[in-house]
Amino acid sequence: MALSVTDDRGGILSFERVPQRIVSLLPSLTETVCALGECQRLVGVDRYSNFPAAVQRLPKLGGGMDPSIEAVVALRPDVVLMARSGSGVDQLTNLGVKVLVLEPKTEADLKRVWLTLGQLLQVNNAPAVWQSMEVEVAAVANAMPASAKGQRVYFEVSPGPYAASEASFMGQNLALLGFKNIVPAQWGPFPKLNPEFVVRANPDLILVGEGSVDALRQRPGWSMLRALREQRVCAFTPAQADVLVRPSPRRAEAARLIVDCWIRLERPPS
Repeated sequence: MALSVTDDRGGILSFERVPQRIVSLLPSLTETVCALGECQRLVGVDRYSNFPAAVQRLPKLGGGMDPSIEAVVALRPDVVLMARSGSGVDQLTNLGVKVLVLEPKTEADLKRVWLTLGQLLQVNNAPAVWQSMEVEVAAVANAMPASAKGQRVYFEVSPGPYAASEASFMGQNLALLGFKNIVPAQWGPFPKLNPEFVVRANPDLILVGEGSVDALRQRPGWSMLRALREQRVCAFTPAQADVLVRPSPRRAEAARLIVDCWIRLERPPS
């Protein structure tokens, strides 16, 4: 069965048959393939793809920025899924490997990538499954207490500090839950901030990986932030951080992590 799909470069990739051997070099794309029910088609993944558990047994082929080209080619993939910001696209293409470039950063991107991969894999119910996920996300958002509405939040995705702005899929999730992001959309999805900006913004809530919490207080002026003084910090484990920072189908789970944290912070000590 011949088919054609369009990737993020605007390029059209044609296939004589539905791809059966897939290499994914981006964790969110790996998760999407599996969420579409086609995990068994994956023959190799990047070193960061760790969910679901089945992909942990697959050959690891480096990272998106440093893939092992020889190892990828050796697996004879029908298609390689890569990020636009990844490395090796041209090299793989020149070696005769079909490369589909997809990199979701916003809510709209997530849906587009989901439907594109659904088309590539010929998963006919992909649109219906997406709608069911939307319903699940909305249900989680409805469980968020009204006390969160308008609370000003800072979401640090990595030291630098780099933050998730209003334009990112994480920022859009926060808005759905009723929060006000201190980092504006016009700065791009994941801008590097001047730490002084966060001090001046003085957020009500901070979301951060648990390994970075202690370092926050060491930054000049940050110990006086309301969120730190009042211990209004959601600190996430590495596994939870993967759920939150990856633009993957686990959107409802990501929203639930934030809802649960907020409820814990609001619950008076017994």
